[in-house]
Amino acid sequence: MDDSVEDKIIYQVYLTHMKLLSSKLTLAKNKVNSYNNMWKYMQFYFTKPEVIFFLALILCLLFFSGNLFKSTNGFFKKINRSLSFIGFNDFQQLMVDEKDALTKNWKFNGKNVALYAIKGRRSQMEDRYVIKTNIMNTGISLFAIFDGHGGEFAADYATTHLMKNLTNKIIEVKKLLDEKTDTTEELKTFNSNIPENLTPKMKMKITKIEEHTTTKMKPSSSADDSVINHNKLKQDSLSLIKDITTLKNVDDETINPSSYLQRDGNINFSKILIDEVLAADKLLIEAAKLTYDIAGSTALIVLVEGTTLFVANVGDSRGVMCDKKGNAIPLSFDHKPQQMREKKRIAEAGGFISFNGVWRVAGVLATSRALGDYPLKEKQFVIANPDVLTFDLSHHDPQFIILASDGLWDTFTNEEAVECIKQHIDDSFHGAQYLTIQSYNRGSLDNITVLVIKFPPVWSKESQVVDHGGSKY
Repeated sequence: MDDSVEDKIIYQVYLTHMKLLSSKLTLAKNKVNSYNNMWKYMQFYFTKPEVIFFLALILCLLFFSGNLFKSTNGFFKKINRSLSFIGFNDFQQLMVDEKDALTKNWKFNGKNVALYAIKGRRSQMEDRYVIKTNIMNTGISLFAIFDGHGGEFAADYATTHLMKNLTNKIIEVKKLLDEKTDTTEELKTFNSNIPENLTPKMKMKITKIEEHTTTKMKPSSSADDSVINHNKLKQDSLSLIKDITTLKNVDDETINPSSYLQRDGNINFSKILIDEVLAADKLLIEAAKLTYDIAGSTALIVLVEGTTLFVANVGDSRGVMCDKKGNAIPLSFDHKPQQMREKKRIAEAGGFISFNGVWRVAGVLATSRALGDYPLKEKQFVIANPDVLTFDLSHHDPQFIILASDGLWDTFTNEEAVECIKQHIDDSFHGAQYLTIQSYNRGSLDNITVLVIKFPPVWSKESQVVDHGGSKY
């Protein structure tokens, strides 16, 4: 082929490609011009005074009718679902009225005990609390925070049934301990009055009486046994034996209250807390299945007896103590799905955890332990077993303790919360209120409940019961 012909072919191919490229650029430019023209038209019409006035009027009517956020709720939910993969699960919670979030609150300002709680950016208040000081003059006090999720049913149930049963069990065991103590004192008095110049035979009989009273503190199993025992004993010991055989009989089908009495004369409050929490969870699940209510709740329960502090925790509500040196001492540890212990337990039960904004059990629940949540309890993906920690207050000599739902701990560390209350230690109610509102201002998306207890306590002199298990606030 001639070189001139080859050059002409290459030139024609080049021109063809240039024309195609030019046409594409022209088309793109026309599209940009059309978008620019559309934007100019929108600017022209929407910046007219009458259009702005009309839109403002509609907005005001929606706002004052109270339907502003209701009418946009579906829209925000769609945005929330579309953004969930990057963690904006609670996007619509940001779009709430600040006045509504802060004015709907719970307050309590008592002797050494203060509480402040707000609905925050949630659509409803699912937090609950209980304050019981010097229960029935036993010297024992109870405090609790319940953080509901998926509805109010589980938190309400825990506030009413769990705390009522726990209180009754404490009173029952305390009464049994007092009766046992009184009987032991009578025995000591009886032994101290025994003359020293007794015959060996009489000393042997008295020794048998003593062995009987110390090894058989429970009542006789039958009336015949009681009669036999009475016939075998001398007249001098009749009154003592009557006191012993008339001790309260306990139903063997339930947990015997005497099983909570330790050999050192103390009550095993840790076992009481565990047993009552698990029993309440079992009843809660049965009740929830009847109504198909899948709600759940965390539980943080504090029991104070003398200089001993017992803390039972289920979930991610948290307690922290400020000791005499001003240090922040954790009273509980959150149950989170990503923790190695919890992750392993869930996997062994056949479950899984996934990241949906935060780590969640089966992609649903952000805490690995809770009351209720019966769909996740079927295969024990979620459990209600509480961790119970015991603290010697005489050793720590605390200034105060803070109990709060995770709405606070999402925005505050233990140390930051302690420092905040230390600055308002003279007015613990103001400190609780300040801490709650600061958590809201930091962007907490949850209900926020803060309970502050100052030490040393003065409530041991007076009994007081306060709980909020209703839906009014």
